[in-house]
Amino acid sequence: MTDNKKGRSNESSPKDDFTRNHRPPVVTGQCAEVLELLRIEGAVLSFRLTAELAIPEAAARVHELRARGFNVLTTILPQVEFRGRIRRSVARYSLGVPHWPAPGFLEGGAA
Repeated sequence: MTDNKKGRSNESSPKDDFTRNHRPPVVTGQCAEVLELLRIEGAVLSFRLTAELAIPEAAARVHELRARGFNVLTTILPQVEFRGRIRRSVARYSLGVPHWPAPGFLEGGAA
């Protein structure tokens, strides 16, 4: 008798491949701290990350998150009061919609 099994038993369906390959990457360390704060608070000033949370290279962490496909938006505020002083050209980071992947990230071949 011949084995008349249908389909490919060793391979997953294209739907399974899509779900498995399109999940946000795992982030650790300071990137994870920044991402968690953005998710909880919505928007965070760069001064808050550096002065209060001891993340000295906040812009570098945001750059790393973007490189991993997260949709982190930067808005430059012309003037902000921080710790009683007026600061100029301050970055405010927030998560765009969708948070991951950023629009065009997967189409660009980066994944």
